[in-house]
Formats: sequence, structure tokens, C-alpha cells
Amino acid sequence: MTAILYPVAANAEQALAAPLARASREREAAALAGEPVSFVSEAAGPRFATREAALDAYAGRLEDERPGRTASLPPEDRFLRLAQTVAKPRLPPAVAPTYQDGRRWPAPKTPPPPTVWRLMVSYWRIGAVVASRPETPQARQARRRGRQSLDSEAVRALVQQPLQAVKPQQPLDIGLFETRLPESPHIIVPDE
Repeated sequence: MTAILYPVAANAEQALAAPLARASREREAAALAGEPVSFVSEAAGPRFATREAALDAYAGRLEDERPGRTASLPPEDRFLRLAQTVAKPRLPPAVAPTYQDGRRWPAPKTPPPPTVWRLMVSYWRIGAVVASRPETPQARQARRRGRQSLDSEAVRALVQQPLQAVKPQQPLDIGLFETRLPESPHIIVPDE
């Protein structure tokens, strides 16, 4: 089986135009880059109103199943994909539940927000920061430690940091619907 060869680059634009190399695994990418890497998927390029316009713009680089324009890529070149995103994110207006006609929520009065199509590039980003502990405390710890007020920059830093476990999760020794026999604790049987 052939693996996808993801570009090794500093950003999505470089991954599209001229990547340093291509690798399928993190170990290979780090060896080619000479420094730590992290796997990311980012949007790149312009926004398109329709999927067909995006497929036409990236002809030959994306799989195209449209009749008359069918294009199939080798497995190692499938690191690009199209994603539909909201053009201008906005919060919907607050509504109260209605509980009418067997439905809890009323039909929306506003039309759905307009969407655009973007090219998503999956690649190995060079210069990844590999840290065992973040500089800022986790949001859970900051909330429990004290009810001090946080400025907007501190809240933004808490929101953008990756989620990390407080301690490693312990493996389960038995399943949810299994039990150990009292006379033979080394035997696990289904619990009914």
C-alpha cells in the first residue's frame, strides 16, 4: 500500500509551490527538515463561490469526479482537498423553544449563511514547538486556582493552546459490561 507523501514546508503556500521535500511519516519529515515537525492542515489560496470553480482552478491537483473532467490522482499525491466553510461567521439570533408540531425549535427565520470553498493543504510544518508543558496554565487550572480577572490577551492565549491531559489516562483493565469472578479474579466474564 502506498502512503500519502505530505509536503515538508514552513507554511501552506510553500507546501503548494515549492516544498522542501515530501514524506509520509513524521520521523522521515523531521530527518529531511533537520528539526522537529508537526502535521497540520491549513486553508490556502483564494475563496471560491462554488465547488466547480475551485475544481477548475486546481485542475490536475485534486480528484475530480465530474462527467467529462474525471481526474484521478496517484495515492501519494492526495494531500489536497476542498472544504466548505462559512464566508462570514456570525452568531444566530437567540430563540426560545416552541414545542409545537412535534418540534422543539422553530424553523429559522434567517437564511443559512453563505459558504465558500477553500483548498485545504495537509503538510508537515517545519519548526514545530515541542513542549511538554505550555508556558500558560491550562484553562481548567486557571479557572480552579483563582477567580482572578484575566485580560483579553490571557484569555486568547488560553483558548489557542492545545488541550493536554492533567495526567496520563490509565488503561482500563476490564470493559464496562464485564466483571471478575469472585472465586477466580483472574477470569473476566460478561455481566448481564
